[in-house]
Amino acid sequence: MDPITLGIIVAIALITLMAIGTPIAFALGGVSLLALIYDRGLAELTYFGETFFDRIAEFGFVAIPMFILMGAAVASSPTGRDLYRSLDLWMGKLPGGLAVSNIGACSIFAALSGSSPATCAAIGKMGIPEMRMRGYPDGVAAGCIAAGGTLGILIPPSVTMIIYGISTETSIGRLFIAGVVPGFMLAGLFMIWTMIACKMAGGYNNPMAESVERLKQNVKQNVDTNLKALVRVLPFMGVVAGILFALYGGVATPSEAAGVGAFLCLALAILIYRMWQLGPIKLIMRDSLRESVMIMLVIATAEVFAYALSSMFITQTVAGAIADLDINRWALMGVINLFLLVAGFFLPPVAVIVMTAPILLPIILAANFDPYWFAVILTINLEIGLITPPVGLNLFIIKGIAPDISLRDILMGSLPYALCMVLGILLLCLFPGIALWLPNLIMG
Repeated sequence: MDPITLGIIVAIALITLMAIGTPIAFALGGVSLLALIYDRGLAELTYFGETFFDRIAEFGFVAIPMFILMGAAVASSPTGRDLYRSLDLWMGKLPGGLAVSNIGACSIFAALSGSSPATCAAIGKMGIPEMRMRGYPDGVAAGCIAAGGTLGILIPPSVTMIIYGISTETSIGRLFIAGVVPGFMLAGLFMIWTMIACKMAGGYNNPMAESVERLKQNVKQNVDTNLKALVRVLPFMGVVAGILFALYGGVATPSEAAGVGAFLCLALAILIYRMWQLGPIKLIMRDSLRESVMIMLVIATAEVFAYALSSMFITQTVAGAIADLDINRWALMGVINLFLLVAGFFLPPVAVIVMTAPILLPIILAANFDPYWFAVILTINLEIGLITPPVGLNLFIIKGIAPDISLRDILMGSLPYALCMVLGILLLCLFPGIALWLPNLIMG
């Protein structure tokens, strides 16, 4: 059987398994195993096990559970609440100020946690009820949190950037730096749209005038409390700054920096918020273990899937076909982005990166595109998948936080932010320096 036909059969089998609700890791592993047995016989089972364990045994992957532990320590403490309070104090006077402050809180919390779901859940639990109470439209309240949460996989330290770096053998420190300016550019685009949406809907000054005025007075009376909240957040931001300095300055490897960051964030959460009881610490460890195992299992099975496709010459055939396309390199980039967008609709970012990055990198390099610039493009593209069906993880997190908001309102509120991400990709294509200026300045 020729590689293209075999590739189509494998793709259909994978989509079918995921469509009936099979977990991503099991779907990838099952299809890979059957494909390898079909192609090479039962003897291939030996290589299946070796590939599965060898890939995740790399030292670089130690950074992933450590950054997840760091994020869980931040997410399980009242850090999000304090961040939310302090930003509301400073941004509350803008049109749609509360919604804008939510995006600001999401941006900073994303840098602290490195997790989109954690950011969405932590800020959303406080922000959505507060915005609805002040008369904000449901779509704006849900959409700005769902979109703000996506920044968790772009603003460093980012788990997806670590996975991309290991998969493509590129510098993780340089990838982190490349994500800084685009991350805050996206946050800025989100804020601009939020102010426009609030102005159009009139939600930020809805006729709950008395209630709004009362809330404003409460904020003024509690300035001291809000400033104290900001002070409690600053040590966590200091840890993130220290991690980035260690990585950019070549002081520590990503794994070492992640380990120190996880320890410090856990210690700060215990000391600042007096989390002395065993219960909260047990919860942090449980959540970290659960997410780490899920990500590592997806990475291992995705690696086996990539090995299966490669051994059957499917990836080489597809990559060769794409590379041989007689089209402009920007048209090629458009085709790749369309492919990533569709993949992001159905697969989580981790799976897409592990499966596609090693295949796409030679094509990107052959077309004279920068691999670090492409990493940012890829990540933003995958962010869109977090707020679009059918996977749309952030959409379902918002639905869990606010079950009385219809999924349609959540989706329609999130859609303009997805268009903001498309605009961000276009800006990066027109001005690659947005992603490359800072890494070139710091690392040369």
